[in-house]
Amino acid sequence: QVQLVESGGGLVQAGGSLRVSCAASGSIFSINAMRWYRQAPGKQRELVATIASDGSTNYADSVKGRFTISRDNAKNTLYLQMNSLKPEDTAVYYCNADVRTTTSNYVFRYWGQGTQVTVSS
Repeated sequence: QVQLVESGGGLVQAGGSLRVSCAASGSIFSINAMRWYRQAPGKQRELVATIASDGSTNYADSVKGRFTISRDNAKNTLYLQMNSLKPEDTAVYYCNADVRTTTSNYVFRYWGQGTQVTVSS
């Protein structure tokens, strides 16, 4: 019913920038909070940043001041602007969203398939 598709990952040198996107589509009535997670090889998935429907944001300490989460509600799209990238930012980046669909009064959490970000030293 709802699909989240990430894009924009790739290879970048340390100190560089990259922006990843997450487009939501399907039977969407409304989207509440949206989030970016990441998972490095051999590590647990960790929460990177959250943005509420009112635009308020929260960040993991490891990315504060370097990453910016934003959303375009008209396009149902989530973004993560990543600046001053470090090799330790290398991971698969996943988005998720709390979505109320047009066919239910409940809110469900959907995940994207992930996009690889690799930062070389």
